[in-house]
Amino acid sequence: MPRPQKRRRICALPRVRHFAPSDVSVCGVVAMTIDEYETIRLMDLLGCTQEECAAQMGVARTTVQAVYGTARRKLAEALVKGKQLEIGGGTYVLCEAADVCCGKDCAQKSCG
Repeated sequence: MPRPQKRRRICALPRVRHFAPSDVSVCGVVAMTIDEYETIRLMDLLGCTQEECAAQMGVARTTVQAVYGTARRKLAEALVKGKQLEIGGGTYVLCEAADVCCGKDCAQKSCG
């Protein structure tokens, strides 16, 4: 029996959860989980390393590496194939101080 999946700490929920091409008809949907979104936010937007991202999310670096790879493939599929991207679901826990602390070093503060 596999181990239960560890809940990943998320600093903030995405403000927008659906993206779709505006100039062509949508030819499918790609579903991205909240924790995949968070790895993209931390690593690509804020410039965190895998180690920093893992510490902030409360998981192993190898977990972040796998989640990040999956998230990037989903983004690429949505962009290249003109599919709608929907963000939601997954195994996560929202940071208790999400409204005031969603920066790069959240795990180093009191909410980590």
